[in-house]
Amino acid sequence: MSKSLQAIRGMNDILPEQTPLWRYFESTVAGLLDNYGYRQIRMPIVEFTELFKRSIGEVTDIVEKEMYTFADRNGDSLTLRPEGTAACVRAVLEHGITGGGQVQKLWYIGPMFRHERPQKGRYRQFHQIGVEVFNLDGPDIDAELIALTWRLWGQLGIRDAVKLELNSLGTSEARGRYRDALVSYLNERIELLDEDSKRRLTSNPLRILDTKVQQTQALLIDAPKLADYLDEESRLHFDGLKARLDAAGIPYVINPKLVRGLDYYSKTVFEWVTDKLGAQGTVCAGGRYDGLVEQMGGKPTTGVGFAMGIERLILMLETLEQIPESIARQVDVYLCAFGEQAELAGLTLTERLRDALPNLRLQVNAGAGSFKSQFKKADKSGALYALILGDDELAQQVVGFKPLRGQGEQQNIAWDALAEHLATCVVQG
Repeated sequence: MSKSLQAIRGMNDILPEQTPLWRYFESTVAGLLDNYGYRQIRMPIVEFTELFKRSIGEVTDIVEKEMYTFADRNGDSLTLRPEGTAACVRAVLEHGITGGGQVQKLWYIGPMFRHERPQKGRYRQFHQIGVEVFNLDGPDIDAELIALTWRLWGQLGIRDAVKLELNSLGTSEARGRYRDALVSYLNERIELLDEDSKRRLTSNPLRILDTKVQQTQALLIDAPKLADYLDEESRLHFDGLKARLDAAGIPYVINPKLVRGLDYYSKTVFEWVTDKLGAQGTVCAGGRYDGLVEQMGGKPTTGVGFAMGIERLILMLETLEQIPESIARQVDVYLCAFGEQAELAGLTLTERLRDALPNLRLQVNAGAGSFKSQFKKADKSGALYALILGDDELAQQVVGFKPLRGQGEQQNIAWDALAEHLATCVVQG
């Protein structure tokens, strides 16, 4: 017997009962970004592999271990995008939309791909919403991005479950001086390092700071501190960011070990973390990458942005039971029609209702059926009300109106009064 077909491990279907919550989340974020003046950009999910090697860094875990890379028929090395910033920078460079110092405030949404060990809230195909801003170099835009996410958590009802962690990585020159000091300190204690940290010592030593190995963490207590190596420009920028967050009443903690996993970050880095999802605590992260555009062949252009994992935030909404009641109910009104003439009249009537009430979620019974079977379908749909149309109602040009989710008697409503009645009842319901 042939093996049954199934999805690839770590790449999941999002089923019909799940998509309403996804649509609610995505529309909430999109509406907020519109209100802040951000415009959507859409990039391909496949890029040349070189793009991610140049931007993310060849000695990062993503490039070394996690990318889905393959050769196409022309022999080109292509990669399913593991993150969105590099692709967005490539797009703005290719189309010249940041030239001449043009400010661009962009956002995107879509799937990303990393060959990681699948676990709850973390998958090999996952979805992100990302925001990128170009040609603004002050701490005010960093603060706006954080304020935007803070407002989003409030709209979603999860503010009390997240915490903002901040750090500054300084300029590449300051980071280079700190890197030398850190490597010197760790080389003198190399026999105490775990094997992964030993490997990173020669490739990406700052990543050792966020190791989960307790022995290495203990070793780092007396290690040089990045804050002591910050240049004056970065220090003033960071102070400006903190002052704006203080003024806005947005709480935060300084995490000197926060370095992020991508080579292109500089100055501000931040993460929104939670303790509600077990080990997968980061739900949104980002920072400043002022040298990335130039690194990828463009003119010097400042940049800052963030990305949030949709799966983790959906899981968080479910865990904290922050799902609006309207999300669970996908149907407002269900029409039960009995007999061919009633079905014909019902089609005309319901289309008129849709014209009058564009936001009404109205489902018409399909496949005929007895009175009992149609009402069973109406109840299962989750509708607030059932509309009843049979021979008697046709003769009187009325519709039976029956509440399904609470008190109230069935009543007859004239066809020409039905739209007005539904507008009142559905809003109240």
